[in-house]
Amino acid sequence: MKRFTSIVLALVAAAAIAMPAMAQNNKKTYKVNAIPKSAEELKALSIFNLKDPFCTAALTVIAFAAYESDPEACYEMLDVLNGPTDWGAYDKNFCKNQFVQYPYVARSYFAGATVANGYKPTVPYTVTVTDNPNSRSADDFITLYIRSAGADNPRAVSFRKKPSTGEWFVTGYNGLLAGIRKPAADDPWY
Repeated sequence: MKRFTSIVLALVAAAAIAMPAMAQNNKKTYKVNAIPKSAEELKALSIFNLKDPFCTAALTVIAFAAYESDPEACYEMLDVLNGPTDWGAYDKNFCKNQFVQYPYVARSYFAGATVANGYKPTVPYTVTVTDNPNSRSADDFITLYIRSAGADNPRAVSFRKKPSTGEWFVTGYNGLLAGIRKPAADDPWY
């Protein structure tokens, strides 16, 4: 039994040495004073940096927040964040359907937004993005997480790095638009 335990411990130690270092719950917070109204305004934000996937995640929430006032402007911003692939008809239709059901979903990711206050965020608009030990499936792919005030667990958003530019672009955003709890004013059970 002692020899078996020694072998198991040796294997565990070897596996630990062979495993690449993984991100361990990094957290980054981004703030903007206003929601941009165009792709140009998005690019002009002081936080705009597509070489940081955490920043691209925050910018994705900020772009979605523009949907309530101007869906087309939202789509233009998402085209920037989507990189070499088009923000096509499927994506637009999915967004439209989700925002019809949950018009407040994008606001739910900002600090200060709660079910009780109808998801009214505080200004400056603040988004916190986190990772976890399983966020990186490969060097050029990452899944990050953003907490919604209307959901029990943080929502995933995925990115792929374009090696020629070093920029990170959105590849999976559907989780950000998934259903959340109704604002208190709209919920008869609140």
